[in-house]
Amino acid sequence: MLKLTDVQYKDILSYPDMEIPETVTTFISGESGSGKSTLLKLLNGVISPSDGVITYSGKTLEDYDPIHLRQEILLVSQSVFLFDKSIQENFDEYRAYRGLEPLSEAEMKRYLDICSVDLPLDSMCQVLSGGERQRVFLAINLSLKPKVLMMDEPTSALDDKNANTLMENVKDHCKANQVTLLVVSHDKALAETYADHIVTLTGGVKQ
Repeated sequence: MLKLTDVQYKDILSYPDMEIPETVTTFISGESGSGKSTLLKLLNGVISPSDGVITYSGKTLEDYDPIHLRQEILLVSQSVFLFDKSIQENFDEYRAYRGLEPLSEAEMKRYLDICSVDLPLDSMCQVLSGGERQRVFLAINLSLKPKVLMMDEPTSALDDKNANTLMENVKDHCKANQVTLLVVSHDKALAETYADHIVTLTGGVKQ
């Protein structure tokens, strides 16, 4: 589904040629500074490579409308943005920006359940913990039904039990809905348990 050939970024990072298979879970691992988070931004066109080619479904990223591309290849980064409103209002706001109809309360709760969020829909987001905000944000992004979901350290604020529950639920949801899942994680045990495919970045920095 996604393919990188001779990709470099700003003469700082050099990536090995790689292919990301469709509708499976791929974990991206590597040492700090190897370019894992930068890779996700390259894959949905937030930033552009200084050299090389990235293709998505057989077409170069430049052939896609940037907004449409980022809707299909959705990046859930470590930087979470939620409006200072309720969980329900945040679902509604994000879907309105996409021109999508509001979800029913049952549908919103289903996405929250996938992300292990046990909170009332009228809970105000500005008083949630960092981990709760991260999971609410992920639930909202799942509801937007991307073709590719990319998550950058999605379990960083969770203990092992909750991290495993989250990954199992999200993987099951993506598999059932034919969503390609990419996960950047430093957690080797998590990758060994849930990855169908692993990309290991070694070094990354050009010498």
